[in-house]
Amino acid sequence: MRRALRLRAERRLLMTAEADVLGELKRLRARVPQLSGGIAASTDGLVIASDTGEAEGVAALTAAALGVALRLTEATDRGHFRELLVRGERGYVASYAAGRSAVLTVLADERINVGRLHLEARRSGARIGELLDTALDRPQEA
Repeated sequence: MRRALRLRAERRLLMTAEADVLGELKRLRARVPQLSGGIAASTDGLVIASDTGEAEGVAALTAAALGVALRLTEATDRGHFRELLVRGERGYVASYAAGRSAVLTVLADERINVGRLHLEARRSGARIGELLDTALDRPQEA
């Protein structure tokens, strides 16, 4: 019961940063025009901010992929999760760590420069992580 209450309070705090996180997603899309969407989500799949219509499903799948990626990095002694890149016939799905309890997932066209994608999305993931970690560190109001 305590864990459920703590998770609910944490989700509420994360949602307080939604406008700032959405602003960062928009700035990322402006810097990288080949992106077709971005989602910031908690590690358990809760959408915090999104600029794509498929957010809930992608957030849930990201949480599942994150679970596998965490186990894989742990099993191979590669340290903490940083990022995951999936390439399909029509483009990329990339996920980046965003602070202590969130992940940034972006959808990119097939013609994107992957190095530029990593550079810009890593920066945005770090900024989103700062925003969300700050929200989590704020004292809770009664």
